[in-house]
Amino acid sequence: MIGFLKYIKGYLRIRVWGFSPERFMNLCSNKGILLWDIVKTGEMYEMCIHVSGFRSLRPIVKKTGTRVAILRRYGLPFFVPEIWKRKVFVAGLFLAAAFWILSSRYVWRIELNGNYQITEDVFNGFLEEQNVKIGMERDDLNIAELEKEIRRRFPQIIWASAKLTGTRLSIDIKENDTPLIAEEKEDGAGMDLVSEYGGRIVSMIVRSGTPVVSIGDTVETGAVLVEGKIPIYNDDQTVREYRYVEADADIVLEYGVSFQATLPFDYIKNVYTGREKQSRYLRIGENRLRLPQEEPFLTYDCLIRERMPVIFRNLSIPVSFGTCQYREYLKVEFRYTKEEAEAALKEKLISFLSGLKEKGVQMIENNVKIETSGETWILKGEFLVQGPVGKSAVTARTESGETQENEQ
Repeated sequence: MIGFLKYIKGYLRIRVWGFSPERFMNLCSNKGILLWDIVKTGEMYEMCIHVSGFRSLRPIVKKTGTRVAILRRYGLPFFVPEIWKRKVFVAGLFLAAAFWILSSRYVWRIELNGNYQITEDVFNGFLEEQNVKIGMERDDLNIAELEKEIRRRFPQIIWASAKLTGTRLSIDIKENDTPLIAEEKEDGAGMDLVSEYGGRIVSMIVRSGTPVVSIGDTVETGAVLVEGKIPIYNDDQTVREYRYVEADADIVLEYGVSFQATLPFDYIKNVYTGREKQSRYLRIGENRLRLPQEEPFLTYDCLIRERMPVIFRNLSIPVSFGTCQYREYLKVEFRYTKEEAEAALKEKLISFLSGLKEKGVQMIENNVKIETSGETWILKGEFLVQGPVGKSAVTARTESGETQENEQ
């Protein structure tokens, strides 16, 4: 704190020499003139003194027969006059400060976190409807109202939080990850389990509902496996009514799966020529100014390197610059060798089998062959697999009258 006050008042570093420097320092002490950081160098002394004290040294110097020279000047009284001489620098300093203050009044970046079902394009369209956009004033943003409108517009969002930090608006949401039922059922209606494939039932464990088939039975696609209704019997073993439930069972079906992938004999590959050009651009928001504007090559790709100045990054202002490195290539036609074609087709087959494995399907038998037809390689596969089956479907209701008639 004392050092800061000294800087505000201003002080000097002086050198004193002559007939009696020691008497000079004693008289300064008697007059109340503060001296500090005193260092003796040979027959001379160096010390610091306030500007106001330096102006009072003339009678002391004359009386002691000493001489005084200024070595350095420190403090605000010496800094400001030097700065004012540099008019361009001062103008730039004020403009930068004004730009900083003015920019901090606006929202320059909007971030969305936690979205999986809702795309950013859909959410950005919603924000535009609410007049929430880049470049709007911070004072025009109502955080509480925005959070309420997000939950009202998107039923799948169970929690939303918006936070304004500096010039950045962060929106965090949490979506309902409960799986949606493909086919809605009415109140009191049952749900059957039906087969998605045709095949032979290998195992069955029923937890709820009435099984219609047994282990070893052969079923068709769409056949009912477990009904979502349970019969309630009278004393004479006739059906009085049905209680409708949601069928639940673990059923494994053995069924056949076929797969086919094709690959043309010829393919196009980009071959780089080694010729490259580079251009620079300036991005402001969504607009980009590129120099030069003309296309560098007939066919090319572009490697973009972009960065934002630190001053704009801290303010979250969407101003950045970068370079575009253009690389020329030619489209050259090649022909697959037998080994290359087999490797490419097997990659497709492995991707298909990985998808089955993720669904819990086990391979029992397989028959894969690769052949050619015209100008095409063809991979054909026939597989015998075992996997879980059973999708929900609304149970057909049986009226009481129909029940009694069927029993008779």
